[in-house]
Amino acid sequence: MPVWLREYSWRQTSTAVYLSLPLRGVRVTPANIFCTDQYLKVSVPPFLFEAILYASIDDTNSTAKIGNGAIFFTLYKKEVSMWDSLTLANADKEKLQYLRENAVLKAHEKAKEETEAKKVTKQEHKKYALEATMKLEEAERKRIEDLKEKVWQKVTKELALWNKQQKDAEKLKRGQKEGELYLGGEQVKGNKKEKMNKAGIPNEGTSKTSLKPTQGQGSYSMFSEHLKEEQLPAPRSAATIKINFTSRVFPTALRESRVAEEEEWLRKQAEAQRTISADLSELEDLKEEEKNPDWLKDKGNKMFATGNYLAAVSAYNLAVRLNSKLPTLYLNRAACHLKLRNLHKAIEDCSKALELLTPPVPDNENARVKAYVRRGTAFCQLELYAEGLQDYEAALKIDPKNETIEKDAEKIRHLIQGTSQDS
Repeated sequence: MPVWLREYSWRQTSTAVYLSLPLRGVRVTPANIFCTDQYLKVSVPPFLFEAILYASIDDTNSTAKIGNGAIFFTLYKKEVSMWDSLTLANADKEKLQYLRENAVLKAHEKAKEETEAKKVTKQEHKKYALEATMKLEEAERKRIEDLKEKVWQKVTKELALWNKQQKDAEKLKRGQKEGELYLGGEQVKGNKKEKMNKAGIPNEGTSKTSLKPTQGQGSYSMFSEHLKEEQLPAPRSAATIKINFTSRVFPTALRESRVAEEEEWLRKQAEAQRTISADLSELEDLKEEEKNPDWLKDKGNKMFATGNYLAAVSAYNLAVRLNSKLPTLYLNRAACHLKLRNLHKAIEDCSKALELLTPPVPDNENARVKAYVRRGTAFCQLELYAEGLQDYEAALKIDPKNETIEKDAEKIRHLIQGTSQDS
């Protein structure tokens, strides 16, 4: 049976009521106090104090101070007036019961309204954060596009200038070559004239007499020989023609039926080479054991055990870069993200681990159970209880005798039912 507190003192002004309730030998917390606009209750086992107030108060602004073995209430009146007494006098049991139940009902409605208000505020904050993130991404995208445009214009100008320089160089080289050919032709003509003068043969400038060559078999004419030499074209200049054959990686001959397969192989080799080249600068300073994914996984496990989750994530990140086909790395990194409240990253790592854990075989049952449970936990912490329940049920299909998972799934079902009833 509770011990009713009858000893208390109170005083009032036209706007407030000051109540002092002694409670010695017990520990009082705010959870022991319940107050509405016309109902006040203090329950500290074995003591109990209950009062149906004379008039309504502003329970939002009213305060209670706990200390020195007593509770000091400051209750602000809704209407400026003086009360005849602290509690409502001459009230029967039915009325008191009605006022008590009405006060509890109002308290529940107020708590529900506050919860809804918090939910709306939280959604507004999320919306604002999303809009701010989108604006930042848009600004960054615009900056990158402007930078690309500037670089493209610069490269275009440099290419145009280079083409102009190449054309000018070709024109200059062509002019020099034509001059050399002209000088060579003049030199050949001068040599021919000199030979003709030495042989005593008149040319057009010295004599107009035409000489006819002697006809007959075995006849010979010096003049006809020189004429034949003049009719011969100049010798061609020597040059080298360079022939380039299409390089081929494969030793076999090219076949149209194998072109797609060869191109796919070359593409994969190029991607692997780019990945290795990108990581060379960071891997040069690492020790030999630090380049081993298994060693990095053990290092991350030790960091996780000591509570250094950021260092564990760094170890798992490097291990994933060295070998992205180990599902254990993603599972362990997801556990770190859960500890750090990086819930979206935890979901991504668990999903990646489940992709790698295919086909489902008995050897990877434990890993698949961990992946589903951790992803379900992340969903529940994001208040996505339906998705979380799906993952827990998937884990139970793999391990139906796991009592811990069954209990957690039952809790999620109660949460979903409670949420649907409230809405």
